[in-house]
Amino acid sequence: MGRRLVPLTLDNLQDLPERCRACVFWELDPVSGEAAVKAGKPELEKEAWISGVLLEWGSCGRVVYVDDVPAGFVLYAPPAYVPRSTAFPTSPVSPDAVQLITGLIVPGYQGQGLGRVMVQTVAKDVLRRGFKAIEAFGDARAEEFGCVLPADHLLAVGFKTVRPHPRYPRLRLELRTTLSWKEDVEMALDRLLGAVQKEPALRPL
Repeated sequence: MGRRLVPLTLDNLQDLPERCRACVFWELDPVSGEAAVKAGKPELEKEAWISGVLLEWGSCGRVVYVDDVPAGFVLYAPPAYVPRSTAFPTSPVSPDAVQLITGLIVPGYQGQGLGRVMVQTVAKDVLRRGFKAIEAFGDARAEEFGCVLPADHLLAVGFKTVRPHPRYPRLRLELRTTLSWKEDVEMALDRLLGAVQKEPALRPL
């Protein structure tokens, strides 16, 4: 079984699940996001966002293929590129952290270690760019994965609350700055992506 993990670009954006390609929850501020959906052009806004981040910061995601079939992806970026994050009461994301935006393993490809492969690549990329942590906003009332990750799921895989809130706490996972990626942190993010695998339908996170 051949596995291939490549940076997300405009050339392979179409390999993301359809609903994820059309989701601009994080990429636009609330007003602009609603306008894009009403105008029926969220896919174009998604492409524009990816293009802008690519030009200014570089690739903000990874796509994993199994025998040339898209099997999953992960999306991440510095908080300055994630407009929706400023709408949260526990913002801003720390300047030394990259925000975990979303991640998905396509149903049928779970249990093959793909999440770990993606996590290793993202962690090395984040560390190489000089960041020390990954942060995410959690939903303390969510029972399943949606656009905002459930806070209890994040806590369960090693994230720590850095700014409490009854609904939207901000959580942080420290990255080890050693040459070898620490297995405990690697497994924590792998478990988080693994939880996404349990979604019965493909949907944006």
